[in-house]
Amino acid sequence: MYKISISPEEIGSLPLASFGGEIVVVDALDQVFADAIRYLRRQKVIGFDTETRPTFSPDQHSNGTALLQLSGAERAFLFRLQRIGLPKQLASILSSPSILKVGAATADDVRGLRKITDFQARGFLDLQSKVWEYGIRDKSVKKMAAIILGVKISKAQQLSNWEADRLSESQQRYAATDAWVCREMYRKLSGSPKNPLTEQQLHPEIYG
Repeated sequence: MYKISISPEEIGSLPLASFGGEIVVVDALDQVFADAIRYLRRQKVIGFDTETRPTFSPDQHSNGTALLQLSGAERAFLFRLQRIGLPKQLASILSSPSILKVGAATADDVRGLRKITDFQARGFLDLQSKVWEYGIRDKSVKKMAAIILGVKISKAQQLSNWEADRLSESQQRYAATDAWVCREMYRKLSGSPKNPLTEQQLHPEIYG
């Protein structure tokens, strides 16, 4: 049985986790890209996330989604979309009903991706709409990871420049971890008994 919610203090006491596999930055339509597509097509479940350069004032222009992260168990691929676009081979993975893409707030991410190349999004699972079935109310990736996996993940790079000429090692690790941890949470939940929240637990602000 999982906690309904978790405090920042409780998260702070947990061990730090990050993706420990191979991280591959894909910034050209070359052999690296082809290898990434080949690997991802063989997966049944992959972690999914995107990153966009943050804007800090109303007059700052957003260039849209800068990075697409797709992670298997041992390899995570970071696709630099403002360099390669969203080619049909990559879009086909996002359209495949036989490859489960697990993320958080996936509808927002998909909306951003479809502005680059339109595709039919199939095979997506949004953890935020699923965790209540297991007795969890918190919906941020950081809190869900703490509750489900018993780990804390760093968010230090969240507001960094995802359009930088070169992604730092810290950025790469952060981006890979955010996708991978969604996959790991799904796998853990899949083996857990369901314990759905009641309406009162879901909306304590209403019921007092």
